[in-house]
Amino acid sequence: MADSRPIGVFDSGMGGLTVLSELVRRLPNERFIYLGDTARVPYGSRSPRTVLRYSLEIAAFLGQSDIKMLVVACNTATAHALPELRARMSIPVIGVIDPGVRALLSRTKSRKVGVIGTRSTIKSGAYETAIRGIDPGMDVTSLACPLFVPIVEEGWMNKDFARLAVREYLTALRDHGVDAVVLGCTHYPLLRRAIESEFPSFTLVDSSVEIADAVTAMIQERDAASAGPGSVRILVTDVTEQVSDLKRLFFPHPVETIEEVVVPELHV
Repeated sequence: MADSRPIGVFDSGMGGLTVLSELVRRLPNERFIYLGDTARVPYGSRSPRTVLRYSLEIAAFLGQSDIKMLVVACNTATAHALPELRARMSIPVIGVIDPGVRALLSRTKSRKVGVIGTRSTIKSGAYETAIRGIDPGMDVTSLACPLFVPIVEEGWMNKDFARLAVREYLTALRDHGVDAVVLGCTHYPLLRRAIESEFPSFTLVDSSVEIADAVTAMIQERDAASAGPGSVRILVTDVTEQVSDLKRLFFPHPVETIEEVVVPELHV
């Protein structure tokens, strides 16, 4: 039975558009509502309690649009808020971590894997917990790569500076014998070329691709596909000069307007 209700997607900013882009490519008949919390980005510098509150506020806001599924396209929000979101919502809630972890473990031959992400995501230990929950004996090396996000947002992915940063951060993974690396931030897929040029031995896992697989599978399992036509709404909590540039960088699909919205505060 067709379900024409939209799928809600959110991130702390515009980086989650990499996830939305893959979802739109994979599921062209679906309606999507994306919310980027640009007024409060980045979440990586916030406390876990604050990230939880922001996530619950956005989920409640998107829930007013009668969404059929919520995709948490933010690694930090997934790490700190996913269990509470699932407990509070009556619809499926999918985060970026578990799909990426399952793909990572299926692609390592050395049983030595790497996780790269923001400081907050790495500090949370969410990827390591998920990995060891499936395979306690897996050798996991986690690295925060704080320069990667500003490099992407400045559009410097193809500059020598990007390759130098990649080499500086990730040489330790290669030296440890890591053969598979999960890109634990929505910005990092845009650095894929630089990473592959410096470390061709790495198998890279793009969480945006893996979460799109998970969403597609869940829609099929629930017989909840939309009959179309597909559509995309992009909402932000603050329209800054950078928003349109980042939209073009992360989301190459046509969208006429970017809407500014106010997300009501919750007391949790």
